[in-house]
Parts: sequence; structure tokens; C-alpha cells
Amino acid sequence: MVGERRVEGPADLHLHSLQSDGTESPAQVMAAAHRHGMRTAALTDHDTTSGWAEAAEAAASLGMTFLPGMELSAKHEWRSVHVLAYLVDPDAPGLRAETARIRSSRLDRARLMADRISRDFDLVWDDIVAQTSDGATIGRPHIADALVARGLVRDRAEAFSSILSPGGDYYVALYAPDPVAAVELVRAAGGVSIVAHPAGRAGVLSKGLLNRMLDAGLGGFELGHRENLEPGIRTLEKLVRERDLIVTGSSDYHGLGKPNLPGEHTTSVEMVERIIAAAGGSAPVYP
Repeated sequence: MVGERRVEGPADLHLHSLQSDGTESPAQVMAAAHRHGMRTAALTDHDTTSGWAEAAEAAASLGMTFLPGMELSAKHEWRSVHVLAYLVDPDAPGLRAETARIRSSRLDRARLMADRISRDFDLVWDDIVAQTSDGATIGRPHIADALVARGLVRDRAEAFSSILSPGGDYYVALYAPDPVAAVELVRAAGGVSIVAHPAGRAGVLSKGLLNRMLDAGLGGFELGHRENLEPGIRTLEKLVRERDLIVTGSSDYHGLGKPNLPGEHTTSVEMVERIIAAAGGSAPVYP
């Protein structure tokens, strides 16, 4: 339903459903955002747009503005880089092919990790499948949930710090494009790209890489996020001022998958409007 085209705050632009690694349906995610006072929200499942239609309908019924989004996986050397992509054309050939490749890699990786884990722990593939919903891409969070369900760890955090930790005996690397290529894919699909939680414990990306991403069309940074650390935020704030970039703040809500709650960080209406003005791949859904 499309009515008056006006963005209202507060806005949370980083929310996950069970279409990737959240624990609630897209409609439930929008309802949770609404309960926490959000009036604009984006669904940003990993490497998929499959939850958009359900989330858009639910958001509109609640009187919220919905921004179609996605969290695109990328990797630079050893490090994962998450690129939030807003208002892309989901049928853009390049983006569609790359996300299909990433999802296929996630499935292959999950199967291989499950095989390795099953040698030492009482866990089988069906245990992992039982933690997913129809159409969801199986990933490490689902393996973690299966480990919890089998009583092998207390929660996802323990699973990720032990059995599923990078560098451990069971870990398998995921295919993902270079961050510059990821930004180029988003731009080619008419979207706006924002680096998610860019100032966490791994530190800020190198100045050279950031400049290459910006030259490729990167729109800005998610500076409001519980994982960001102050030194990195200050570094990126300087770059934001120099390049007049978009700044967002979001919860990274995963339902029961993380303690994060909708609205713990928010994005200003001005920045939401900048994203909308810069995009052309798809449109917001207004109540």
C-alpha cells in the first residue's frame, strides 16, 4: 500500500529474519521493530532478498516505512566485510549471480563443517536442517543453534567461540567477493552501500581499501552499532566529514539469536532520505 511518501523516525536499518540467521519471520521482525518504537525499518538478511515482500506488507500494515535491504558478504584477505545494500534491484544480473554463488558456498561450507563436527560430537545434518526455515540459507548460526539444541554448548556465543571458531579444526572459509567488487555490484544494481559495524574489534579497514571502496561508490558507514569501538568511530567520523558520507545507526537485530534489540541505535530521517535519493534499484514501501 502506497500513501504519502514521507519518512518518519526513528529508523532501524539493520534487521535479520529467519530467511538468513535471525529467529523470527520477516513479519515478526517488523512487528518487533514497531513495538520498540521504530517507524522506518529495513530487512537486511544475508545475501538474500527473499523476505522483502512479507516484511513490506507487515511494515505497511503497521504504519511503518519499509526499506528493502540486504547484507552482502565480502572478504578482504582473512577478514569478513559486511556491506549493507539498500534499495537494490533484486533482479540485477550481477548481484543476483553473486548472491547465488555466496549462498551455494554457504551450503557447501555448512555441510563440510557438519561432517567435521560429527566426527567428534553427536550432531548430524538433520539436526542443522531442523534449525532452519523453508528458503533460508543454512549457515554457521544454524549449526550453532543445532549445537545448542543438542546440549553441546550453552548458546550461540559459546558455539562461535569454541567449536565454530575461525582457525579451529571444524572451520571452513566462506567464499565472498572483494569489498570493492561488492560495492560495485550494489551500485550497478541501483543501490546504496554502507559498511556494517566498521569499527569493531578487528579494527578499521585500511585507508587504501576504504578509498578504493569509496571511489567505487560506497555510500557511508554504520557508525551506530554496539560492536563499534570509539577509536575506530573517531577515525571514520573524520572520513565522513571529508567525503560527506552517509552515517547510519542500527541494532543488527536477530531475534533470539543475539541480545541486540530494535532501536538500540537508529538512523536519522535525513540520512534515510539521502539513501532513498541516491538509490534507483527499488523503492521504499510507504504506509
